[in-house]
Amino acid sequence: MPLENIEVTERIKVLVTLLPDDGASCWSAASQSSADAVWGNAEDDVYDELHQQL
Repeated sequence: MPLENIEVTERIKVLVTLLPDDGASCWSAASQSSADAVWGNAEDDVYDELHQQL
């Protein structure tokens, strides 16, 4: 199932990436440091505290 339906016209440029069966774990590991930098900081703990109060 496609993520997005688009009209494919003649001469459209297409980029195809083939991933091995274990490709999902590779991408997950590669992006973990970026996710940690965004979500893993003490300054945002106040939002967790507010959420717990609801």
